[in-house]
Amino acid sequence: MGRVIFLPHMESLNTIRNLGIIAHIDAGKTSTSEGMLFYTGRTHRIGNIDDGNTILDYLQEERERGITIVSAAATMPWRDHFIHLIDTPGHIDFTAEVERSLRVIDGAIVIFSAVEGVEAQSEKVWRQADRYHVPRLAFINKLDRLGADFTRVLDEINRKFNNCAVAVQVPLGVENEFSGVADLITMELLTFTDDNHETVNRLPLPPDLEIEAQLRREVLLERLADVSDAIAHLYLEGEPVPADLIRQVLRQLVISQKIVPVLCGSAKQRMGIQPLLDAVLDYLPSPEDIPNIPAHRGKEHEPVVLHPDPDGPFAGLVFKVVANASADLLYLRTYSGTLKAGATLYNSRTHEKVRIKQILRLFAKNTEVVEQVGPGDIVGIIGPQNCGTGDTLGDVHKPVTFEKIQFPEPVISIAVEPKFSRDKDKLNEVLGLMCREDPTLTLSMDDDTGQRLLSGMGELHLEININRLGREFKVEAKVGEPRVAYRETFSAPARIHCVFSKTMGENELFAEVEIAFKPLPRGGELFATGNAVHDKGMLPRNLVEAAVKALGDSLRTGGAHGYPLIHVAAELRELSIQADKTTEAAVAAAVFHAVEKMIRENGTAVLEPVMRLEVTAPDESIGEITAHLQPRRVVINELSSIAPGIKRIFCEVPLAEMFGFGKALPKLSGGRASFSMEPCGYQELPAEIAKRMFGYL
Repeated sequence: MGRVIFLPHMESLNTIRNLGIIAHIDAGKTSTSEGMLFYTGRTHRIGNIDDGNTILDYLQEERERGITIVSAAATMPWRDHFIHLIDTPGHIDFTAEVERSLRVIDGAIVIFSAVEGVEAQSEKVWRQADRYHVPRLAFINKLDRLGADFTRVLDEINRKFNNCAVAVQVPLGVENEFSGVADLITMELLTFTDDNHETVNRLPLPPDLEIEAQLRREVLLERLADVSDAIAHLYLEGEPVPADLIRQVLRQLVISQKIVPVLCGSAKQRMGIQPLLDAVLDYLPSPEDIPNIPAHRGKEHEPVVLHPDPDGPFAGLVFKVVANASADLLYLRTYSGTLKAGATLYNSRTHEKVRIKQILRLFAKNTEVVEQVGPGDIVGIIGPQNCGTGDTLGDVHKPVTFEKIQFPEPVISIAVEPKFSRDKDKLNEVLGLMCREDPTLTLSMDDDTGQRLLSGMGELHLEININRLGREFKVEAKVGEPRVAYRETFSAPARIHCVFSKTMGENELFAEVEIAFKPLPRGGELFATGNAVHDKGMLPRNLVEAAVKALGDSLRTGGAHGYPLIHVAAELRELSIQADKTTEAAVAAAVFHAVEKMIRENGTAVLEPVMRLEVTAPDESIGEITAHLQPRRVVINELSSIAPGIKRIFCEVPLAEMFGFGKALPKLSGGRASFSMEPCGYQELPAEIAKRMFGYL
């Protein structure tokens, strides 16, 4: 494992940085993270992906495959500050790990390969960071690689992300001539020497780099002068602009998400990591820079604003669960108040009190017990039962609720059965535990076959979790072929009238409803429910609430073919009651029967998941790859050249057509192509395929 130095808690908020590293797969996230751990003194060696000895990629599966599968957290010191680092996966199948990490970090480093540039998952994580309003830095990595081009990638970042990027460094040389970076703020050359490039040398710029650096600095100063009168005055007067003033203005613009500073280097060659750590402290926000934290309180979800005050009521968000049969380890981001070991908190989702037995400082798979933590921290906790990802834990007397973390729907399923009947209960327990850890992993039963169906985000996602059954939990399982996770939606809008009247024992039950149903646009809301009953004030509130709740619950049941409904809306238009016969249960029954009637009489359309596919390959392989895709109902949106001899295909294709593509691509390209897929919505199943599957046109 190497040297591990655990850190005391720092109470000063401005010395904390909660940082995530995000990127496309193989852009260099883990290499960058490992370099950070080494240079901050957390380890005595730099972990290497090729050697399988990385610190943050500690799972056997991660080390064998050379990819990050689960997000890992580590705390490290730098310049009298603490950095809570979360290293996230790059593969789209593990997008849940990125989603939950972005929800709790204050700033991010987005890494781009200097060869491949802005790839599909790069765009995906950038959009995710936009959604959570996360300030970020960009790091153009792999400048030592053949085909590296700093300017091309910088221009591509600006072209795709609204001209937000500005270089604060430029490389000295590229490919095999890459030997350092020019700091555009101090106008110095940074070189890296000693065995592990631990020493950063600041030297005068060489003449062949000085002209380019000066031009790049002019661009930087012009951007800053637009928002800073002090810089504008100095710049227009031809006076020197102090480095500290540039950093100060840059920091303001980064925190307000108006600009993204771009740095560069080679993580594998251990060049550019220390300046990147400096930039994290100089430009990314501390919890103190985010003083207003939105939350809700009470049944009415009244908006409230929290502050990172150590003396205020405690509130924190569980963003990850490492499930265990004896005691779960919960990853917690603290937002306000002080948390002490032994404290009792309130779970706003379950409305239960939970006790904190231990608070842990995290370092990948290692931990250290601490007695208390303040706001703005990322820690592990042990003790609370029945907690899940997205739960808010807060003060028992002043509980609040944070916005939930939204995860994408699973798109692929496999049947899983125990190899030996004696393992049936254990398999159920283990699969339940794995689904508790991963919100994009779900378990259900096939109504026709009685088989367990494990659903996830892709073939790799399911394959790795199936491997865990044997390796980690010692359960042998039989696994079926992957199948698409189809969905259903209403075929057309309709109004349904339903009367529920039934005698149960000596009690007569009655409720009458009219509900308007309609399909929703694809790619938008999954469900929408509303209440438009007349004489709202004359109806008991509990009965109206029971009807609306039953409507939401019933829409989450299966459609005509047993697949879950999505992109559907329903509005309660009429509710008739009889004072001595109508109960909440009767109202719910009427609503459920109305939904069943809607599905039975008006039918549903089956939807199939569509994937956004990106393939990068040499020019000579593009023809074969395109020919392979054409019969698979593919829609090619763009074919572009990203570097000499390398092209990229952007297209959309139904998931059902993509099984086995990952194994076919190396044969089509001689092992020189790569691809990335992500869900991009649903489309109605073509009539001929629907007829073959269900016997209708």
